[in-house]
Amino acid sequence: MKEKISLRMARRIALAAQGFNDPRPAGTPDRRHLARVLARTGLLQIDSVSAVVRAHYMPLYSRLGPYKLALLDDAAVTRKRMVFEYWAHEASFLPVETYPLMRWRMQRAERGDEMYSGLAKWGREHPAYIEEIYRQVVDHGPIAASALEGQKGNGGWWGWSHAKHAFEWLFWAGRITTAHRRGFERFYDLPERVLPPAVLTLPVPCPEDAHRELLRISARAHGVATAGDLRDYFRLSPADIKGRLEELVEAGELLPVSVEGWNKPAYLHKDARLPRRIEARALLAPFDPVVFERSRTERLFDFHYRIEIYTPAEKRQYGYYVLPFLLGDSIVGRVDLRADRPAGVLRVHAAYAEPGAPPQTAAELFEELKQMQGWLGLERIEVTAAGDLGPALASQIDGQPPQRLS
Repeated sequence: MKEKISLRMARRIALAAQGFNDPRPAGTPDRRHLARVLARTGLLQIDSVSAVVRAHYMPLYSRLGPYKLALLDDAAVTRKRMVFEYWAHEASFLPVETYPLMRWRMQRAERGDEMYSGLAKWGREHPAYIEEIYRQVVDHGPIAASALEGQKGNGGWWGWSHAKHAFEWLFWAGRITTAHRRGFERFYDLPERVLPPAVLTLPVPCPEDAHRELLRISARAHGVATAGDLRDYFRLSPADIKGRLEELVEAGELLPVSVEGWNKPAYLHKDARLPRRIEARALLAPFDPVVFERSRTERLFDFHYRIEIYTPAEKRQYGYYVLPFLLGDSIVGRVDLRADRPAGVLRVHAAYAEPGAPPQTAAELFEELKQMQGWLGLERIEVTAAGDLGPALASQIDGQPPQRLS
């Protein structure tokens, strides 16, 4: 008979698995703390939007508190690098030790089976051009796609779009990787000139073993999850995981359970922790692993969340760049933020409370915003009293008692 888990228990298990039960560093976070977060999350999804701060920096902040952005930057560029870039749950930073686990995807991509269809088709039509770009990386790397714009090669005049296509094809295929970034632009080089030698000499598992290990990582990162959750974390296909979960159950690494309110079977990782309480207070990036799979977010937190960047302004429900606010083991609100760096202002365009949010939500959110303001090096916070939590949040700046939520 399957063990039954309450929804509240599932939330605490999931948040503990993601590191929200770990104590924050007493001093400045360092590489040890970064390694701890990576061991919990397994990846950091990369995103270019910098309305507040680029999304891959936020999960570390949400779990560690204020840290120097150079901590992640240095971990992605030095010879002692801790992370590399590849397609996992979208474009992601991954611990370098997982590089062999992604080789099956690179090999499939080189055959045109794993990358998106448009790029695969383009690659089949331009093999000579791709080899020409590859030779440029061999001879001149690290190199950016923009460095080849307007230059003439054997295949004719190079333009940004063709060069970028070729670089992306080679990146998917694992023949090149990111050496570093300037701003958000990638500079590409050969893996053997970028990754630590110890990583390159690790044995490459067969696809079935790699999929099984990726499911293990996913299960640890989730704590408790459905098969779909586990598969989605590294964007595995149903065929990729066929038989793998059953093997992990048979080995005792996953325990089949049922979760209150979930209409699909779930799996509990054998090492999952169930803390008595979660005492988190954190703003979450739209692509934080806690919320990036939206259906799971709804199942766990009863929190309907969509990013509205590409929604016309007049049709947005909550705002352009909205961050969920985690308090304890619940998502209690959301806030539309923008870091106005030229003016030195963290601007709160609107704030909204979730049903059942506790009376101290505005005060706790304001404390979190003050911490974020300091982390981002901004001079002040300005709050527009929009949204049902906006007036209570604005009153915090004026030093007035917070308004209680009705």
